[in-house]
Amino acid sequence: MKIYCVGGAVRDELLGLPVQDRDYVVVGATPEQLIAQGFVPVGKDFPVFLHPRTHDEYALARTERKTGPGYKGFAVHFDPGVRLEDDLLRRDLTINAMARGEDGALVDPHGGEADLRARVLRHVSEAFVEDPVRVLRLARFAARFADFSVAPATMALMQHMAAAGELEALVAERVWQEMARGLMEARPSRMFEVLQQAHALPILSQSLAQAWQQPALARQLDASAARGQALAQRFAVLTHDLGENLEVFSQAWRVPGECRDLGLLLARERAALMAAAHLEAGQLVGLYERCDARRKPERFVALIDAAQVIEAFDDQALHRMLAALETLDEAAIARAQSHPSQIRAAIHEARVRRVRDLPPS
Repeated sequence: MKIYCVGGAVRDELLGLPVQDRDYVVVGATPEQLIAQGFVPVGKDFPVFLHPRTHDEYALARTERKTGPGYKGFAVHFDPGVRLEDDLLRRDLTINAMARGEDGALVDPHGGEADLRARVLRHVSEAFVEDPVRVLRLARFAARFADFSVAPATMALMQHMAAAGELEALVAERVWQEMARGLMEARPSRMFEVLQQAHALPILSQSLAQAWQQPALARQLDASAARGQALAQRFAVLTHDLGENLEVFSQAWRVPGECRDLGLLLARERAALMAAAHLEAGQLVGLYERCDARRKPERFVALIDAAQVIEAFDDQALHRMLAALETLDEAAIARAQSHPSQIRAAIHEARVRRVRDLPPS
């Protein structure tokens, strides 16, 4: 039995980056042997085990054969005779198809180290086309390693996959998983640039592909990342021009409610936010109420910050209003009303008075 560290850990070590997780491939072993050594089986479709002490993942060397459409249509084969080279051949990119043995020797049958030096994202084999998720993964890696280019042959392969309808088999949860990870990289615009070049973005969303034609969107998205904004804010910036198609996009790709709601708020209220310095007290309070800022002040602040990425504006009036209304005793106002039907209007009027009475900034 031989054990090799594989994939991202080897890649990141060669790049001089911190390694977050280590994955291992075990060659020449059976599931029974690993279980006897205390490894805990966790894989559903193929044998993956957790180390009894470190909890790192150890997978038996395996090969895969395409048996049907989509990313689940694979027959997996594993036994002690599967070689490390066979296992590495099934991986997506050369930079992810390297291994390091227990003796420290690098195993690099597909030129991954050379592609790291050349800053190139290149597919390992024609088997790349068998898994449509790999198009999204490559685009995500382009966002992480923003100075890497996509090998022309690999780009052509992805364009072929798009034209052949392979991306139609993508599952919503996997699309959002890759998209969310790409949005949180340092240069998220690169993900969508690569998807557009691969003719994949219109398949994911025609409206997003159209919005991406505007050069400002890439700059805005990267500015959101540069500010360290949260996922929901980056999603809102990405989709702020989709209009009514934003709801369709969110439903299609199972976008979490937090991201969807902030996106819808930014799309709907962007003009009001940016005009805040010129709004009257009643208009400011109307914005406050439509955004449910009393119950969700943190989301309102996140909304303001996301809007600032799209176009800088004077947001002092918004922050002053939020601070002033935070101390308004709305419970006492509600108790003072003779009938429940009067409460909403009374609180609204009190809010307007409080904002109107703020001293000049």
